[in-house]
Amino acid sequence: MRSAEAETIAGLVAKARAAQVIADRYDQTGADRLVAAAAWAIMEPARNRALAELAVHDTGLGNVPDKIQKNHRKTLGLIRDLHGARSVGVINEDAALGITEIARPAGVVGAITPSTNPGATPANMIINAMKGRNAIILAPSPKGYSTAALLLSYVHEEFDRIGAPRDLVQLLPAPVNKALTNELLKQVDLVVATGSQANIKAAYSSGTPAFGVGAGNVSVIVDRSADLTGAAKRIVRSKTFDNATSCSSENSAVIDAAVYEAMLAALAAQGCVLLDAAEKAQLQAVLFPAGKLSADLTAKSAGEIARAAGIDRAATAHVLMVEETGVGPDFPFSGEKLSPVLAVYRAADFDAAAAQVATIYAYQGAGHSVGLHAAPGAADALAMRLGLALPVARVIVNQAHCIATGGSFDNGLPFSLSMGCGTWGGNSFSENLGYRHFLNITRIARPIAPREADVERLLGDYLAQSGRRSTAF
Repeated sequence: MRSAEAETIAGLVAKARAAQVIADRYDQTGADRLVAAAAWAIMEPARNRALAELAVHDTGLGNVPDKIQKNHRKTLGLIRDLHGARSVGVINEDAALGITEIARPAGVVGAITPSTNPGATPANMIINAMKGRNAIILAPSPKGYSTAALLLSYVHEEFDRIGAPRDLVQLLPAPVNKALTNELLKQVDLVVATGSQANIKAAYSSGTPAFGVGAGNVSVIVDRSADLTGAAKRIVRSKTFDNATSCSSENSAVIDAAVYEAMLAALAAQGCVLLDAAEKAQLQAVLFPAGKLSADLTAKSAGEIARAAGIDRAATAHVLMVEETGVGPDFPFSGEKLSPVLAVYRAADFDAAAAQVATIYAYQGAGHSVGLHAAPGAADALAMRLGLALPVARVIVNQAHCIATGGSFDNGLPFSLSMGCGTWGGNSFSENLGYRHFLNITRIARPIAPREADVERLLGDYLAQSGRRSTAF
């Protein structure tokens, strides 16, 4: 006998499948119309503000102006990336190989979305799903439910305008709980998950094909060659954006000893306050009660956090800084803080800085990304060294990290709010989640002129050098 949760989800999935059958008949123009409708649902200015205000009111996370900017720019960037992209029918022809690629929908998608971005992330998931003519069912966090529900109402309004079935985009009924969410993961065709690592683990354990993202805990290296004022401005811009709700926000700065004091001064000039040892202990007591990150102080402003810790002199700070030397559970500031709190480490040189980041990522944050601030003449070589050595999917050079990792108008990464962290972070992918992850690809293979392989050409050198074979084939 099915549980009540299984019956509920079965009903949603049945409606989603019926709607997806209709969408499956859309041509590229029809799919792109779905994308435009879903995008305008969150980008229309009055709706955008309503979503941002509701998100901050009900989750207590972040701030309204930055959420408005995030809702707009991340959605605008995404539809820029999707503009002109083929996602229906034949999307590629390779005459030389005789291969034709045909895009097909994944089917019904289950999307777990976080309270940190309760508007922008669901919108991103919906738009990518619509590009592939899928149906999608949202499983928002309890705190973010009201925002997701309001977004859904806006999407449905736009779908009504174009005659698209509302059931292409649905929402779990309130109250969302683990039983409902886990049942959703079992019954859909594809799972995409962003949020807590518990949700990511559930997605990968569901038995359904899944894309989930790894934990954030971004470090940024400040090389001795860096423009310190520019680096400080970019770090503070990133660290304060939406009160550091992003998993891409810098959590530690590893600074070359040659410029350590000067960089701290540059950060102080941007509104950062370095706490002394006693103040650090006060902050740790309230930010990590019982050793765990406080939900009450997550994504609050630096001033609010300082007042909660009784550090009145930092009540107007933009970022709170603490000096750190250790890594691991006994050093909680070495982990993700989801707040405008930055740990700073002193490194003897660039190699020591890279080693320090590797140690941090061995504790938390492997696979995500690393930031680098260095002079243009040195940055390319240093970035290459990091890319070849560190367990990261992205090396972000001379940019505000949380804005850059998910795609920006001044870098080439695709716009996304879900960053894969590869096997380093326990993920099945190491790129920014995009519309192609929501597609199945059918390949037609035709006969071509034979391309026979030659053993001597391919293995002759190895066999001769290894002494395994000394004569020609």
